[in-house]
Amino acid sequence: MNVELKNLSFDAACLARTDVLVVLVAKDFKVPATTSALGAWLQQAVKTGGLGGSGATQVQSFADPRFVAKQVVAVHVDSGDADGVRSALAACVKSLSSSNVKTVLVSVHALQLHRSSANKRDWSQTLVGAIEQGSYLYTTSKSTTVGKPFNARVTICADDALALAPQFAVAKAVASGVAVAKEWANRPANLATPTHLGEQAKAMGKLRNMQVQVMGPREVAKLKMGSFMAVAQGSTEPLRFIVMQYKGAPQTQAPVVLVGKGITFDTGGISIKPSPDMDEMKYDMGGAASVLGAMQAIGELQPKVNVVALIPSCENMPDANAVKPGDVVTSMSGQTIEILNTDAEGRLILCDALTYATRYKPAHVIDVATLTGACVIALGHVRTGMFCADDALAQSLSNAGEVSGDLCWRMPLDAAYGAALKSNFADIPNIGGGRAGGAITAAKFLEKFTADFKWAHLDIAGTAWVSGSQKGSTGRPVPLLVTHVLQHAAGLAGNTKPTTASKRAAKKVS
Repeated sequence: MNVELKNLSFDAACLARTDVLVVLVAKDFKVPATTSALGAWLQQAVKTGGLGGSGATQVQSFADPRFVAKQVVAVHVDSGDADGVRSALAACVKSLSSSNVKTVLVSVHALQLHRSSANKRDWSQTLVGAIEQGSYLYTTSKSTTVGKPFNARVTICADDALALAPQFAVAKAVASGVAVAKEWANRPANLATPTHLGEQAKAMGKLRNMQVQVMGPREVAKLKMGSFMAVAQGSTEPLRFIVMQYKGAPQTQAPVVLVGKGITFDTGGISIKPSPDMDEMKYDMGGAASVLGAMQAIGELQPKVNVVALIPSCENMPDANAVKPGDVVTSMSGQTIEILNTDAEGRLILCDALTYATRYKPAHVIDVATLTGACVIALGHVRTGMFCADDALAQSLSNAGEVSGDLCWRMPLDAAYGAALKSNFADIPNIGGGRAGGAITAAKFLEKFTADFKWAHLDIAGTAWVSGSQKGSTGRPVPLLVTHVLQHAAGLAGNTKPTTASKRAAKKVS
């Protein structure tokens, strides 16, 4: 994605030579003083109500010899809040992606009144994220595509672009990470196997300060990850346990550990799922995809922090070797687990990865998983479910969600919810208490493997992808994870200095 930031007045933007000039227009937009013909046209259009409407309404002017730009698109962004801007700009970019434009200038001058210290939202992530969202196109498994990738050079311009510059490099890296997450989540399961995920991780090992190890069945057996292996035993695809280490700080600094659920296809196993919409179970590795995306962004930004990514990956299949309801397995922690439902498999692979995380003596651990349909019922598709017993870590994740626009919501972890996790034949069952509070009991199961560190669990079942005609991965919660890691790094440094990449980006703003 070719996006840059430029310090440019509204008048100068109106006089710039570009294929398309996009002007974001809020409902209370007052056209700045201007001498250009385009500025005068916009003033008149606002005055006469020609820029009315709401949402992603677009008013276009074509081939007017008075205008320097070949095409002008005025995009109504409602009140000018971050969500309205994101959806409208994404829709605009998507509409332009089918054309042959090579240069696009985006005027965000209308948003100046909406930038305040009270608004936590990172405008760079809002704008760059919208452009990524509108320009993204999946092509990997298509012989031909309807439309084509959007390769235009996009310049975001504002009077105070310098104020956005420190976070602009972060926004570009986050967008890059989101694209990685979308790509791997959207691939069909036969093109995104555990082996393929391991190969992608190895390729990312070329990033500076990044080390990657990919373990197979033999190494995992030596680690005594009996719970993880039980889920994998019904598939002919070999499991992979991916370990990525970004070393941006001295070894003495405790790392942040990210754990991503990597079930590359989930049939439910012997407790098989209904056939309608089962194709969407390729998205059950959304946690793994988002952790890969977060590590991509972190590798690009090079923050002064240590981060470890752990991705247990396998398929959940129902063949003759598959684990059965009622089987008891021994986890890496030594705790035995009665598998009452083979479709509650995500927690079975995560628990061994959480135990493995202990060896890093982490600052804290965050696991990310498309874990429960119950979380979708609780929160829908807007906020990710966040479970965390540590108030400071929970607040940090909530703040990162508000800043990045990748929202989460803290859910309860009361001890009483764990009462349902009782087994007559093992230390713990993998389900308990029926459907009621299912997202919470799943989190309580994972909590039993986190006694040695601060821990948070993100249930992204409702936010990792969308269904229907626009079916596809959202790339969430990459923005939340990266923002949290950067804020953690800033806290360790005792300040909020931008990353090296952010500094370089600021110098480029003219």
